[in-house]
Amino acid sequence: MNEEILNSQTEQTPEQTAPIYEDDGKDYILRVRNLKQYFPVSKSMFGKVQAYLRAVDGVSFDLERGKTIGIVGESGCGKTTLGRTILRLYDITEGSARYTDNNGNSYELAELKRKQLQPLRTQLQLVFQDPYSSLPPRMTVGAIIGEAVKVHHIVPKTEVHDYVLEVMRRCGLQPHYYDRYPHEFSGGQRQRICIARALAVKPSLVICDEPVSALDVSIQAQVINLLKKLQREMGISYMFISHDLSVVKYISDSIAVMYLGNIVEMGSTADICTNASHPYTQALFSAVPVPNPHRKAKPEELEGELPSPANPPQGCKFHTRCKHCMECCSQTAPEMREISPGHFVACHLFDDPSRQNEQES
Repeated sequence: MNEEILNSQTEQTPEQTAPIYEDDGKDYILRVRNLKQYFPVSKSMFGKVQAYLRAVDGVSFDLERGKTIGIVGESGCGKTTLGRTILRLYDITEGSARYTDNNGNSYELAELKRKQLQPLRTQLQLVFQDPYSSLPPRMTVGAIIGEAVKVHHIVPKTEVHDYVLEVMRRCGLQPHYYDRYPHEFSGGQRQRICIARALAVKPSLVICDEPVSALDVSIQAQVINLLKKLQREMGISYMFISHDLSVVKYISDSIAVMYLGNIVEMGSTADICTNASHPYTQALFSAVPVPNPHRKAKPEELEGELPSPANPPQGCKFHTRCKHCMECCSQTAPEMREISPGHFVACHLFDDPSRQNEQES
C-alpha cells in the first residue's frame, strides 16, 4: 500500500462489496477487492507528488474457475489498466487481488515480490489488443510461441518443436507457418499466434485485452469461437476486456460495467443484457446496433464529456452526465447494492424503492 498516495486523497470511494473474501462455497480463481491504481501526474519543485490520476479507483469482483467475466465501458474508463494491474505489470497502489491455482494454493498478488511472481507468470497470461505490434517482427512463429516454453521448461528441449506444432494446431495455425514471420500473416492469423503464445505455457487465467477490436467482423467471430473452444478443452478462465457489448454478451458468463475507474453495475450476462439498471449501462446498450431493418435503434445521448480521472467529480462520478441526477448524487458516492440475486448496482436510484420504480418505468 502506498501511504503517500492514500494520504493525499481527500475523498475515498466506499468499499463496493460485502466483507472481503466471504466464503459462499464457489470455486474462485480470482477475487479482487477495492483494487486501486493511481499514477502521479504532477510534482512540486521538490519532487513531491501533488496530483494523481485515479485510473482504477476501488474495483471489486470475483471470477469463478472455468468462467469468463466481461469488463466493458468507454475508452479511458480503466479497463486495460485493471487487467495489467491484476497481472502486476503495474505495482498495486492499494487493495487486494487473490489468485488461486488449480491445486488450491492462494496467492495475494499485491504482496508478492518479483521473484515470487516469476513462477506464476505461466499461469497468468495476457492477450494484447494489437496483434500487429505485440509480435516481434524478427522472430519466426515457432520461435515466438516456443520462447516462453523453453524459458519456463514447459516440456523437455527435445520436445519443444513438436509441442509448439501441437499448440499451433489447436489454435488453427498450419504447420508450415512455423518458419514464417509475423508480417506474412493477416490480422486474424496474427491474433491466433498471440493466443497460441499465451496458451503454450498452459495458463489457468488469461486476460484478453480487446483481442478482436482490430479485426473484421467475420474474423472476430472466428477468434471468439476459438477462445470458447479452448476454454472447453482446457478449462481456462478469461477476463475479457472490450467495449463491444455484442462480443462480450456472446463470450461472457458475467459482466462488470466500468465508469471512470469504478464498477457501476455487475451481474450475470443474462441479467445485465435483459435488465440493465444503471443509467450508464442503459446508455451503452442503447448504442448497440439492432440487426433488424424494421426496427430503428434509439441511442441515448450522454450529456457532456467523460470527466478526467485526474480530477473526478465528487459524489457519484457519473452524475455530471446522468439524466436522473439528484442532489445527493453530487455529494455522496453510491454504494454497491444487490438489487436481485447476483445483480449489483452502484446508483442512488436504488437507495429509495420509489425512485427505482420511477426509473424502471
